[in-house]
Amino acid sequence: MLKVEIICVGKLKERYWREAVEEYSKRLSAYCNFSVTELAEARLSDSPSEKEIAAALEKEACLMDKFLGANGAFRIAMCIEGKTISSEQLSAKFTEASVRGHSAVQLFIGSSFGLSDRVKKACDLRLSMSPMTFPHQLARVMLCEQVYRAFSIAANSKYHK
Repeated sequence: MLKVEIICVGKLKERYWREAVEEYSKRLSAYCNFSVTELAEARLSDSPSEKEIAAALEKEACLMDKFLGANGAFRIAMCIEGKTISSEQLSAKFTEASVRGHSAVQLFIGSSFGLSDRVKKACDLRLSMSPMTFPHQLARVMLCEQVYRAFSIAANSKYHK
């Protein structure tokens, strides 16, 4: 069974976001070994300089290093400049990763300032959810839903219409 990991910076603060992620996690258990790992967000001043932001992104990247070193994973960087794809195309990417012998799919979500270039370069795909901007916590729930939808598509379930 394919392992799917969301590795993200920051915690979900509100209970309803956590409950939404828990619901998709429960649904995904029928299709994959799903997990979400929350990493500590680097603290920044109210008006951070570019240098402060770069240092924070590197600090967060260092926390992601142990996941980036995992063998056999297909890695996806969730970033604003990434490619936009349909739900069906995401489903095909997961299927392709599995067929090509990847034991896991890892999706990396950075802080509100994104991911470091180092993390993006270590990934196999850069993916954007939309050209629109979403609250960070909602984006995580939306990603969980899309992962569930991708597996539902592959299973020809009635969920995806």
